[in-house]
Amino acid sequence: MKKIIREIFCLLAICSFTACGNNSTENQASTSSDEATDNKGLEDKSYIDDTFAPMGFRDEKGELVGFDIDLAKDLANKLDIEIEFLPIDWSMKETELNQGNIDMIWNGYSITEERKEKVAFSDPYMSDRQFIVTLKESNINSKKDLAGKTITVQENSSAIDAMNKDQEFVDSIGKQVEYPTNNECFADIESKRCDAIVIDELYARYYIKTSKKEDKFKILDETFDKEDFAIGMRKEDKALLEAVNKALKEQREDDTYDKIYKKWLVE
Repeated sequence: MKKIIREIFCLLAICSFTACGNNSTENQASTSSDEATDNKGLEDKSYIDDTFAPMGFRDEKGELVGFDIDLAKDLANKLDIEIEFLPIDWSMKETELNQGNIDMIWNGYSITEERKEKVAFSDPYMSDRQFIVTLKESNINSKKDLAGKTITVQENSSAIDAMNKDQEFVDSIGKQVEYPTNNECFADIESKRCDAIVIDELYARYYIKTSKKEDKFKILDETFDKEDFAIGMRKEDKALLEAVNKALKEQREDDTYDKIYKKWLVE
């Protein structure tokens, strides 16, 4: 029987998570770093934002699918562990991790200096940017055009972190509105309750293309700094961190990563 590693598969698209909606979590017995040295018999409890397409979301059958889901499943096979994905409140992800209720934070989880103080990050496995999306019909074509305007973002997201690095931009906007999920951010701009949204490039491109709304939205040329996605673990779980980094490297070497990338990512 495989051992349990509870993982917070925090895909930025599921907030309830439904990235994060459903604020219920289950208390699980914590897994020590010593246990992590022996992956046999480990079951992985993953907590996820299941609205963050294409990284992790629910398909028409209600099944969890996506880039991070496939990557995690392959990593679990390489480490001989089992993963169970459960929703979590995205704003509580580091707390849940360090209280031992989960063992990993995954799903479009960006590396930031603030988060480095709370968790140990794996090697980066993908880069992303934060885009500014507006309605095609709007006369907004640059950051300067958003002076005095209303911006919508996902709460406790890397979009907020990226904006805060551009203090001139933050000082210029009129109002910042926050929602639990990226889906709600798009709903906000579609209903014209805001002037623009700041959102992950991966999610924005996937949403616009798959919803066939290229004629409704436009993405501004100006973006925010690039960021790296990685897997977050407790700082004391050094053996687990080493094992995860080894598996991530193997995914590159055996072409698993490239196959999953081509399956899910929209260029």
